Amino acid sequence: MEIFKGKLPSISEKLSLGSVSFLKKKASALIGIDISSTAIKLLELSRSDSRYRVESYAVVPLPPQAVVEKGIADVEAVGAAIERAAKKAGVRTKNAAVAVAGSSVITKVITMSSSLSDDELESQIELEADQYIPYPREEVAMDFEVLGPNEKKPELVDVLLAASRSENVDIRVAAVELAGLTAKIVDVEAFAMETTMTLLGHQLPDRGIGKTIAVVDVGATMTTLNVLHDFRTIYTRDQIFGGKQLTEEIQRRYGLSYEEAGLAKKQGGLPDNYVPEVLEPFKEAMAQQVSRSLQFFFSSSQYNSIDHIVLVGGCASIPGVDELIESKIGTGTSVANPFANMSLASKIQPHILASDAPAMMIACGLAMRSFDTR
Repeated sequence: MEIFKGKLPSISEKLSLGSVSFLKKKASALIGIDISSTAIKLLELSRSDSRYRVESYAVVPLPPQAVVEKGIADVEAVGAAIERAAKKAGVRTKNAAVAVAGSSVITKVITMSSSLSDDELESQIELEADQYIPYPREEVAMDFEVLGPNEKKPELVDVLLAASRSENVDIRVAAVELAGLTAKIVDVEAFAMETTMTLLGHQLPDRGIGKTIAVVDVGATMTTLNVLHDFRTIYTRDQIFGGKQLTEEIQRRYGLSYEEAGLAKKQGGLPDNYVPEVLEPFKEAMAQQVSRSLQFFFSSSQYNSIDHIVLVGGCASIPGVDELIESKIGTGTSVANPFANMSLASKIQPHILASDAPAMMIACGLAMRSFDTR
């Protein structure tokens, strides 16, 4: 993997080296590995013509505190979990794509002259990067991607600059390598989500074209709001709220261990009062969290409405939560399933994949980096 410490390799170098790129295009066959706060989610895709196929996938739990608020705290435990996930899935490739959290990445769209060569563009970005990045250059992994001509000034091009502290990138690479795999791409979670959203057009009004879509990822400990306009991310915000609160309430209410509470939440078998007294209040709290996140977005942008809400993450699978949020907020809401139009390898159990699907969005976007998706 290329970790960019002080020098940006040219685009041609990035594509010819057997090293990792921080943002760039495909690097042959890849498995997508989403390192969340409670689990490793691993996915391998193939593609025939325009149709994707799920070849293998696995979801493996992480020990408590191995990942804290999207930061890896125990790299050995994470590496061991990735190795278990790879063995469980029976993956066919050793190359992987991982992602850093959007909250740990600085992104900026800057304009450059369209007449610059790749090397000249790189040199110019190198000169100007310091004004956008508040860290010493030797501590930063940085990359850029040319987005296309500037809408107002065709003699300029828009360039996406992305930078993260090298330690955020290095520790993910180390975890993957401990699992016996090779990190070829380090992406940004919001960009991986953006990639996967292109599969969900059938769920969106006017197939999402020209629409403003709120993607609400409610995981175990964090809720991330990504707002996309015309399939481009325009806003990202994290808040501490997640399914762990439901698990802890089950644990407290019914005298279970945390592990037992987590299993009961997934498999059922709790007393009759669980739904009205525990689950329904959590769903109400989730709806309030979505509303609060949207209010933050409206207050910090020129937007005052959205066209649709897509629920992703483990909590999106809670029955009826999409209908509750739609009724509370008054905006059409659906639960994401990026695999709805994919074929499945014979070893994949469709009902289990469907249950896990909303939590596989980032892993899916990373696995799609095997193909020319950008």
